[in-house]
Amino acid sequence: MFAYQLKMAWLNFKRAPALTALMVLAIGLGVGASMTSLQVFRAMSGNPISWKSDRLFYVQIDEWGPGAGGGGQEREPQEQVSYSNAQMVMNAKLGKRQVAMYQVAFAVKTDDDAFKPITASGRATYADFFAMFDVPFAYGAGWNAAADEGRKQVVVLSDKANEKMFAGADSVGKTVYLDQKAFRVIGVLKPWRPRPRFYDMTNANFGDAEQLYLPYTWAIDNQIGTNGNNNCNADPGEGYPAYLVSTCIWQQVWVELDSPAEQARYLDFLNNHSLEQKKSGKIDFEPNNRLYNVEQRMEKVGVVPRDVKVSAILSLGFLLVCLINTAGLMLAKALSRSSEIGLKRALGASRTMLFRQGLMDATLVASVGALIGGVLTWAGLLAMRRLGDADVQAVAQLDPVALLLVLLLALLATLLAALYPTWRASLIAPAAQLKSN
Repeated sequence: MFAYQLKMAWLNFKRAPALTALMVLAIGLGVGASMTSLQVFRAMSGNPISWKSDRLFYVQIDEWGPGAGGGGQEREPQEQVSYSNAQMVMNAKLGKRQVAMYQVAFAVKTDDDAFKPITASGRATYADFFAMFDVPFAYGAGWNAAADEGRKQVVVLSDKANEKMFAGADSVGKTVYLDQKAFRVIGVLKPWRPRPRFYDMTNANFGDAEQLYLPYTWAIDNQIGTNGNNNCNADPGEGYPAYLVSTCIWQQVWVELDSPAEQARYLDFLNNHSLEQKKSGKIDFEPNNRLYNVEQRMEKVGVVPRDVKVSAILSLGFLLVCLINTAGLMLAKALSRSSEIGLKRALGASRTMLFRQGLMDATLVASVGALIGGVLTWAGLLAMRRLGDADVQAVAQLDPVALLLVLLLALLATLLAALYPTWRASLIAPAAQLKSN
């Protein structure tokens, strides 16, 4: 029965080719446009660490006050913190885990003379970084607190960096040179590219993760400057030591807290610290500090641009219009075959059989439309990768899950659109049709 219905669906598909082409094109355009926008929206709005995002908090401390552009009770504190406040948080050790960090960059080479030196992005951070953010390892592991305290020259490589330097082999124990200083490789990551790059959204939200990671304490001791966002509300003075004690903001701080009570206590701690600074005359404004979990931080930063949200909504509306048009075309095609359907009813075909055949016809149309929709989705994402801004380019890619969604959406949407015209066709009275012919 299935083979017969499929054969009949193919014969019906070839009938009225112009009408069939319109249906297929409507489905393909609707699915292609909607899936292109929804894929970008899905990639941008996803929570990259959903299993623990409610326990990870980004620390914002108002260091400049309401008159210096970005603080005060009615406004958000600055997005980053100074070195002094980053160390205050690290020394307090009130969270389950805490990390201060900042971006760095190095000229990197290995002992292999055939390897041409490269410039690699890096992150100076603390040992808790890897456990806090559940960073996966292919080889080795991260460093421990003793390496932080000892300012050890150890490094963790990303999978891409390890591929470039050591052809993807286990490089634990090998030596790499960062600005001509020897570092021992102690770990290599598995592919890890959280989108958005939630742990540091002060630059490109959807940039790649860093190529290497090293102890923050070593970087500070060796006066390694930031390669990331840096802002000062006053002249920090001459030299690196003056920069460290200034109110320049250039570091990111995260804490891991297991309960709302711990969160409340931690915010009290930050506010009490600000009150102490006010009493000592270091600041002249009221505490205005924040703790944002991952989702709250993403919302505050505005990870998903407004135009992407609007585009997703409009694309769904366009898909709905395409489906309504497809349903109308299906109904027109079914009614144009009233005589044939009436004859089948007169020869004993039940309404159920005709309904099933109509759904098989719609499934074939949907399948061809899905293929066209998949091609158009790929083309749309390719265009976004070439013409969109940096964040859109980073997420505009068709993965296997998205391709499966294209096929399922096309099939489901078309079958839903086909229910009414198929039902109407199955109700055609055979007597009236035979009498009229």
